[in-house]
Amino acid sequence: MSRKRPAIQTLMPWLVVFGLFGAWELACIAFSVPEFVLPRPTVVFQTMAEFAGPLWQHSSYTLFTTVIGFALAVIGGVLLGLAVGASPLVYHGLYPVLIGFNAIPKVAIVPVLVVWFGIGTIPAIITAFAISFFPIAVNVATGLATLEPELEDVLRSLGASKLDILLKVGLPRSLPYFFASLKVAVTLAFVGSVIAETVASNEGIGYLMLQASSRFQIPLVFAGLIVIAAMGVVMYFLFAAVEGRLTGWATRKTEFAEVE
Repeated sequence: MSRKRPAIQTLMPWLVVFGLFGAWELACIAFSVPEFVLPRPTVVFQTMAEFAGPLWQHSSYTLFTTVIGFALAVIGGVLLGLAVGASPLVYHGLYPVLIGFNAIPKVAIVPVLVVWFGIGTIPAIITAFAISFFPIAVNVATGLATLEPELEDVLRSLGASKLDILLKVGLPRSLPYFFASLKVAVTLAFVGSVIAETVASNEGIGYLMLQASSRFQIPLVFAGLIVIAAMGVVMYFLFAAVEGRLTGWATRKTEFAEVE
């Protein structure tokens, strides 16, 4: 018995996107919205074609800093999440610190990073790391914390050590939480990179949009926003595909299926 995805579900995202762009276009025309206030989508896409070279250059830089910062966040978040989830002592000691760190607006630390490291790549990487680190650490810790005490008692009675339980039961149990955090954190990493680029960089999509807005090139600003959104969507679905491969046993069905 195989499950088949209805065609409408495949088409729905594209229908929604084209519907939003169509409504945006019609609203700008109907209300005669000036281009420097809200450009029409057709104008934005024309601008994207016109500035394809600079957009490609700056988006590549943003993607680079985002991926590096996100990779560091994954490594640090997993290690800290394991420590917090596996040890009640570490949990009670570090969890309030993590919450306090996450409450700090990351844009507020960018000027400090400029003082420490200067203008360039490093502040963008650190900001991407800082803004995407917390969801990963918390979700990994939560996944480990959901392990039932009764199951741990049974495994210990069968001779399993604490390390065996962590590696062979705890880690697989936390994978759905881990991948859920990745899909959220990677989009936040883009936010961190762009924030840093608008404050402390001479390259990247954030810098390009800042320069464009200062020259009232609003279509170019919206072109940059669309490029960032597209990169975020691609990264999200990339991790969603990996999640489906590795944790299909735990993934909730989010689509209606037809049974042949």
